[in-house]
Amino acid sequence: MKQEHIHSEKKSVSFRQWIGGICFTFMIALLGYLLAKLPGFDHVGQLASAIVIAVMYRQFFDYPELLRLGIEFASKKLLRFAIILYGLKLNIGTVLQDGLGLLVRDVGVIIFAILLTIWLAKLFKADKNISLLLGIGTGVCGAAAIAAVAPIIKSNDEDTAIAVGIIALVGTIFAIAYTIIRPFLPLSNIEYGIWSGISLHEIAHVVLAAAPGGQDALAIGLLAKLGRVFLLVPLCFIFMYAMKKKISGDKSSDAKVEFPWFLIGFMIMSMIGSYVLGVSNPVSDEWLNGISILTAWCLTSAMVGLGLNVSLWDLRTKALKPLIAMGITSICLSILAYFIS
Repeated sequence: MKQEHIHSEKKSVSFRQWIGGICFTFMIALLGYLLAKLPGFDHVGQLASAIVIAVMYRQFFDYPELLRLGIEFASKKLLRFAIILYGLKLNIGTVLQDGLGLLVRDVGVIIFAILLTIWLAKLFKADKNISLLLGIGTGVCGAAAIAAVAPIIKSNDEDTAIAVGIIALVGTIFAIAYTIIRPFLPLSNIEYGIWSGISLHEIAHVVLAAAPGGQDALAIGLLAKLGRVFLLVPLCFIFMYAMKKKISGDKSSDAKVEFPWFLIGFMIMSMIGSYVLGVSNPVSDEWLNGISILTAWCLTSAMVGLGLNVSLWDLRTKALKPLIAMGITSICLSILAYFIS
């Protein structure tokens, strides 16, 4: 009886730590949301603001070990859940029907971004893992792409958080720069929208940059961006195959590449969004907007969990060179996209 009581008490403590950790990440996500309402931070967004708060908390108060169970749940399980829900944003039918020409350019953009970032990382002797994640985030769809590929390439939480923080910061800077220089560019609204869609990092960055060009620019920009999101799935499988080859070639390694089951959920949600909700519209726009908000909050909570693993000392020693490599890649990508838009 005594052992059963002890076991029951341990389970109760674990459950409280689990709930407490999840609530803690959502509390910082809320602070990030409020911070993003302030002038200046409104361009940065909730995600990046929450990561900054999480990183600062870690430096001043250290990692909250008592809440580790819930924080790790947020950074892993909630992250995968958010990526699955993210699939609703992708309309496969629209991409395949109206965006095939853009899709070809999207493929070139992804290959260019990843290969150039990796090459620059070697040149600068930058951290390979962070640089690879940044190349993927730059080429595909920012934080969502980094979060999807990170478990496949066995990236640790700290490197993943650093990459997400950098991609959010640089992407925001570029999106604001696009809106500033738009009036001086000899591009039509449609061309400007395509340029934004095939070169900027996050969907939110494309919206921020393309909106001043009008509804047509925004629509074509999002279509171009969704083509890059569409390519996230085959890219993940390519990396999974590459990791399997690498592990099988390393006789001393007994590690295994786990199948990214959450990508199946991502594809299912994409199909539901494309061929059920996109055709018959069985639910209201308010319901879909609610899912979009839930996705953003789950993703932000997950990023808080990752951000709590970041040491500023490591950030200073590990992130500067990858940041430079990614910055150069982003500039080169913008120039390339300008000429092919």
